[in-house]
Amino acid sequence: MTERTFSIIKPDATRRNITGKVNAVIEGAGLRIVAQRRIHMTRAQAERFYEVHKERPFFGELVDFMISAPVVVQVLQGPNAVAKYREVMGATNPAQAAEGTIRKLYAESVGENSVHGSDSEENAKLEIAQFFSETDIVG
Repeated sequence: MTERTFSIIKPDATRRNITGKVNAVIEGAGLRIVAQRRIHMTRAQAERFYEVHKERPFFGELVDFMISAPVVVQVLQGPNAVAKYREVMGATNPAQAAEGTIRKLYAESVGENSVHGSDSEENAKLEIAQFFSETDIVG
């Protein structure tokens, strides 16, 4: 079933100018980028986006990181897009990520792991809605 998921190419990746390389891995895995925008996330946007982690000790550091440089927010589409993109991203810890995954190829650390992807179809819808309207998505 065709579905959509949300992706963020994080500051560590945009800082190193590897957006195109990350996109090539995404597209090579059979996912289509149906919306994409480069933004500089505000503190309010980052805090709202990572609200689920508000009580966690790393929350402040995560927000600071996400607003430290531009990010690329994306809507990806394809069969089982949520699960497929999680597979393509690789494990959060790049040392444990499978060969050929985005994090194995490009992540610098657990914290600076180059990409975010939705963890469920429900969250994908919520995350997409924070950054895109339906008219932004050309699928």
